[in-house]
Amino acid sequence: LACTCRKLAGCTLFITGASRGIGKAIALKAAKDGANVVIAAKTAEPHRTLQGTIYSAAKEIEEAGGKALPCVVNVREEDQIVKAVEKAVKTFGGIDILVNNASAISLSGTLETETKKANLMLDVNVRGTFLTSKICLPHLRKSRNAHILNLSPPLNMNPVWFKNHCAYTISKYGMSMCVLGMAEEFRGEVAVNALWPKTAIYTAAMDMLGGSGVEKQCRKTDILADAAYCILTKPKSFTGNFVIDEALLREEGIKDFDVYAVVPGKTNLFPVGASPVFKEEKKSSRPIHEGPDGAKVNLESASAKPLGPVGETFKVIQGAITEEFVKAIQGVFMFELSGDDGGTWYIDLKNKGGSAGSGKPPVKADVVMSMSSADFVRMFTGKLKPTMAFMSGKLRISGNMALAMRLEKVLVQLNSKL
Repeated sequence: LACTCRKLAGCTLFITGASRGIGKAIALKAAKDGANVVIAAKTAEPHRTLQGTIYSAAKEIEEAGGKALPCVVNVREEDQIVKAVEKAVKTFGGIDILVNNASAISLSGTLETETKKANLMLDVNVRGTFLTSKICLPHLRKSRNAHILNLSPPLNMNPVWFKNHCAYTISKYGMSMCVLGMAEEFRGEVAVNALWPKTAIYTAAMDMLGGSGVEKQCRKTDILADAAYCILTKPKSFTGNFVIDEALLREEGIKDFDVYAVVPGKTNLFPVGASPVFKEEKKSSRPIHEGPDGAKVNLESASAKPLGPVGETFKVIQGAITEEFVKAIQGVFMFELSGDDGGTWYIDLKNKGGSAGSGKPPVKADVVMSMSSADFVRMFTGKLKPTMAFMSGKLRISGNMALAMRLEKVLVQLNSKL
């Protein structure tokens, strides 16, 4: 979206989670107008796998033409939010825009969601959004064109959005409910809106899923930055809206969406659900924020040949396991397969020389994967990448996600023998 009139020049934006990803993209878009950006994020020291700190983001913002104020803020800590807001007001004279982008994600079922993970999601997503909004609001009310923008989905009570990761959905919908309530409460003073992508967005968090080919079916963070810019430059009478990035940009006259694709020309982008607006999307698509999301497992699509393929695959896996392999992976995978030749199977790449076969593993599984037996065979013969299976809803994962991400490496080594 070309900006010719620097609409955000001199405006102060307070953006949570702005050290990387979507938050940083929104910050850089505003910086090009000459805006002041408060980078309220946790990462002060470089992370071992995720790129970007509040200081590296500040440097990029300054280089793009804005002014930056990096602040160490964990939105779970009220005093850190208060200090950053006070510092922002002292430095820039006020706050015009708040972007609640910081978010925690764990795509796990109710029984698999550890209490600390549930606490993290509820604390960061709901409580963090509410508190940051509350602390910024007295300053926002003094601004001529105040906005709060939450990165959260349209509210849709279809159980499909809840059944596979109840805690995560509750936490993201909590952010959306803040929009619903605050838009009405501060109508005429502060605009409050939500923004959500139509397709998967490629970020560092997305990359952590194994990454092999996943970016080809994603859009760049630029699309959300452009959509956010559109919203934040509208008058404060534009409030209480649950905006989908592509729909808004189409209204603004954008016709070429290929520019936003990580790989131009790709049409089979991963859809993001939780939006009643897009009736053409399958019900199996699911919400995504700063990271990929799972989807409803389609049990009907399983149609493996009667008996054989899964058992044969496990026989070959057993023969391919080496001690080096076990030392490198250190994980136990259990597979719950539906359809013909289904049932429970396991691969133990943690104990002694490793093993694989039918039934439950000899020790508690670190990762449980649910899918159809037909897709399992396709995955282990290199015809279906785990990342793609997960993103398209053919594979559901619970347990240790970091270990699950190593599965792609396991398959690369096994595929030569399968």
